[in-house]
Amino acid sequence: MVSSGDTIAAIATAPGRGAVGILRISGPATAHIATRILGCLPTPRVATLRPFSDLNHRLLDHGIALFFAGPASYTGEDLLELQAHGGPAIMRGLLAAAYDAGARPARPGEFTQRAFLNGKIDLLQAESVATLIETASAQAASAAARACAGDFSTAVTSINDALKTLWAMLEASIDFAEETSVQTGPIEQAFGNLRHQLSDLLRDARAGARLNQGLDVAIVGRPNSGKSTLLNRLCRDDRAIVTDIPGTTRDVLSVDVDLSGLALRVHDTAGLRETADPIEQEGLRRARALLKRCDILLYVVALDDADQTEPAEVAAARELGLPVLTVANKRDLLATQPAETPPKDKVFISALTGEGLATLEQALLDLAGGREILDAPFVARARHIEALERASAQLTQAQLENADGAPELACEGLRLASRALEEMTGAYTTEDLLGDIFSRFCIGK
Repeated sequence: MVSSGDTIAAIATAPGRGAVGILRISGPATAHIATRILGCLPTPRVATLRPFSDLNHRLLDHGIALFFAGPASYTGEDLLELQAHGGPAIMRGLLAAAYDAGARPARPGEFTQRAFLNGKIDLLQAESVATLIETASAQAASAAARACAGDFSTAVTSINDALKTLWAMLEASIDFAEETSVQTGPIEQAFGNLRHQLSDLLRDARAGARLNQGLDVAIVGRPNSGKSTLLNRLCRDDRAIVTDIPGTTRDVLSVDVDLSGLALRVHDTAGLRETADPIEQEGLRRARALLKRCDILLYVVALDDADQTEPAEVAAARELGLPVLTVANKRDLLATQPAETPPKDKVFISALTGEGLATLEQALLDLAGGREILDAPFVARARHIEALERASAQLTQAQLENADGAPELACEGLRLASRALEEMTGAYTTEDLLGDIFSRFCIGK
């Protein structure tokens, strides 16, 4: 067990008032602090109703105390959780009592960091804890929970074990090359199997990253095409101001939308047109900047608008390969409804009445690759994608080196591929990497 020698304390519940507030304490002085605040050390793993007092024996509250003796605890150390009434004054008093008894303030993510350092969880599981707290959709939460349980770690470790077996086979072929004929078939088959497994894992991780991060969707079009009305319809709320005056929207308005479990950040933008208004010009500049970083474009066209020419910004986005869904709006104003079947990248709707909204949402989900994303077996982060891509590239290069008769170089490639996978789980890591990861956690977790 790794211990820094000091004891940490933090409020583990959100700031503000609540029915229950939780104080968490971990470290070698936990039992001493428990005795000072509670008057005794509770039986491990048994919820105990006790008075909570400061060091001057002033009663702070009555609540539930839970003591977990290390290493059978979340952090691997002695751990105490005090569940009190969730008033800010009560929680501040308990935290001050813990400090007075010998604890220090916990750094962001330090409880989970100690769990990692003490071998209770690996680095992928630790990061999934933060993701589980931050996630905005039920599907992402479920995928994060599976990653917390170790599904992602198991997949990475399994591939790394197979990679090390192949590495050992290659090393043996070098050491005993003069004593026996080398069987190249099993080695090539192992390379092929590993590349296939890594490809599948990378595909799942990319889907998991999109599930975790969500997608940015920009709504663009000419003034008065119904962009703001569409935003309100998608989020089921009157978030954007809607008028008949062109140029009403002058800034980017962003709203979070849960689309069948897929988190979207939908952005309403200023109407695309030439204008001398400096404020509207700034809105257009921001809209164009947004197009460079969004994942999907909803191009809204008013069916009653005589000018159906596609704006240059939309045409440029298409050329860059950005997925564009054309939304033919104001269908309610047409005397006769369109008889033709629209292409896959176009839907007819009325943002005002909601007609066609379900069709639009399904088309948007399909364009985003929603089914694959929603079926992601776990969540992932950008660093995981980068590590898997690096491991895949090293494995491919190693296979080429081996085929060219350079097994020594192939072994080095396999070593680097294994190192990339171990960076993911934390089997190999650096203090800088740990500091960066855990600094993004909330305090108390």
